[in-house]
Amino acid sequence: MLNYKEEIVIKEKLPLRIKKKFIEGVKNKDFLITLGILLIKSLIFIMLISDDKANGVNFKQVFYSMPPFLVWITVNSAFLSLGLFFNEKVQKWAFWTLNLLFTLIVIGDMWYFRSNAVFLNYHMFKMTSNLDNLGSSIISMFRMVDILFLIDLVIIAFRNIRFRNNYTKYKRNVIGGLAILIVSLIYLGYARVKIDIKKVSFENQYVFVKSWAPNQTMSNLTPIGYHLFDAYNFYEQSKPYILEGEELENVKETLSSLKENNPDNEYSGIMKDKNLLLIQWESLETFIVNQKVDGQEITPNLNKLLNNSLYFDNFYEQTHNGTSSDAELIINTSAFPVREGATFFRYPSNTYDYSLPNIFENMGYTTLASHPDQGSYWNWLINLKSIGYDTTLDSTDYDTSDRINLGVSDKSYLKQFGDRLKELKDPFLAYTITLTSHSPFEMPSDEKELILPSNLEGTKLGGYFHSIHYTDKYLGELFDDLSESGILDNTVVAIYGDHEGVHKFYDDEIANMKNLEPWMEVNNRKIPFVIYNKDIEGKTFSMHGGQVDILPTLAYLFGAAKEEYSSPLTLGRNLLNTNKDYVILSTRTLLQNGLSEEDQNKVESLLDISDKMIRGNYYRNEAGINE
Repeated sequence: MLNYKEEIVIKEKLPLRIKKKFIEGVKNKDFLITLGILLIKSLIFIMLISDDKANGVNFKQVFYSMPPFLVWITVNSAFLSLGLFFNEKVQKWAFWTLNLLFTLIVIGDMWYFRSNAVFLNYHMFKMTSNLDNLGSSIISMFRMVDILFLIDLVIIAFRNIRFRNNYTKYKRNVIGGLAILIVSLIYLGYARVKIDIKKVSFENQYVFVKSWAPNQTMSNLTPIGYHLFDAYNFYEQSKPYILEGEELENVKETLSSLKENNPDNEYSGIMKDKNLLLIQWESLETFIVNQKVDGQEITPNLNKLLNNSLYFDNFYEQTHNGTSSDAELIINTSAFPVREGATFFRYPSNTYDYSLPNIFENMGYTTLASHPDQGSYWNWLINLKSIGYDTTLDSTDYDTSDRINLGVSDKSYLKQFGDRLKELKDPFLAYTITLTSHSPFEMPSDEKELILPSNLEGTKLGGYFHSIHYTDKYLGELFDDLSESGILDNTVVAIYGDHEGVHKFYDDEIANMKNLEPWMEVNNRKIPFVIYNKDIEGKTFSMHGGQVDILPTLAYLFGAAKEEYSSPLTLGRNLLNTNKDYVILSTRTLLQNGLSEEDQNKVESLLDISDKMIRGNYYRNEAGINE
């Protein structure tokens, strides 16, 4: 055993040894080079995401405040400290691997940002089933600027291979790695207190504060720090939300005060007892309705329906991270999706008392939901069952041999789906989606019927025109088939887009195209909403509206009980009988005319209220909100 004096000597030398190992660690050449590379990549990445499509730099929006550069250094130092745990034979490859991991995260973030305006998140681990058939759509998010993040990896790998027998002079340094990690964590704790709590910082500077703008959180923490902080938020968000006390009372007051009590008008119950066919058209945008390219109608069949339709031309998508599945949630429940992740994956078993199928079932309807894709895709099948559909059909119920892009072609599917409709008992509510006009809008040459000018053919915009025209053609054939069988005479067809298409994913390409007609350039999240029946006199409604308004609007047309479609649990409004003109987008943008400031504040709170209601599953029991 050591005597007292020897123990004192060891205790005195231990801090010196740790300090020495710490200094050796931070002077490690591979550590310093990789740290510098990660900081440069972080800066480039943060500059790129200032552009909506991460394909340029908007210098006015790069930083929201002075970046906390010491936080950048410590976060990435803590990450790279792992490289010091390896011996000299593999240490250079350890740092290369950490660099590769960082780069994959950055590129993944950019690609997801380009398509969804947010970054990768842990909720996506529940969504891996969606990767089936999405390869072309994912790869289409690549831009040439992405190569900047790969050049150094190629150079360093070449160097490591060429000099593979020249091991680094730096030995394994576990103590130094741990020291760097601990010092980094201590500083981050200090920064949290100083900047976030005591506010001793530049204006609008934060560290561990979740901003309304993910870009700001990313610019504060860099990708590694962002995703570690996101892991903490994911853990917190996974806990059921308890809506109670004063907060619950405020929610009740807000939801009730936004309801209108207008006397019924000529649209009340005019479609009572008719069938309802509800079609979610993939990537359908408003800008192509009634438009032509070189004299050719893009959507001739949709255009023809407008003569006997209620057409909402100032209508907007309200989807969030769940994209198409969010649209399904919104229109079937009149609720907004959760603010993090996809609702269909996070809360598949939630029930909604006043969902569209439940309301129609209460009126004696048979209800059917059908998809041409797998039931696991976006987890839609179990969700639509929970939402209330009696029967659900997926790709296993159809012949899927004729495929385009993501799955069975609209040509094949819509023909088979029409045959299924003929078997349904009247009255019915039948809900379905189309698939072929999904990004990246690549159509087989023998299915392209439009003759496009040279500036459009071969582009994403041209491909979009081809795919939308294709779906329009076979929807037209479906309607003709249903008309011949007599079903269409007693059926209301409601059509809406799930979300923007070419402007959502490829707006940067459109911005760089030449000689476009003005109508092609901008869409601003607009999707059409069309309600068709042969007995309807065509009329266009131009007040602001969104997908959350579809349920109460359709329920009003079909004569549903007002306490169901106008319950505080339905967050939309009846667009056929409203004095209010507004829509709230998932970006928190409020578009309105004549709304009081008080009502504006209430409408802006709906996204968060719905988030809490879904997380707490208050929809399963209306007494939770409406007692």
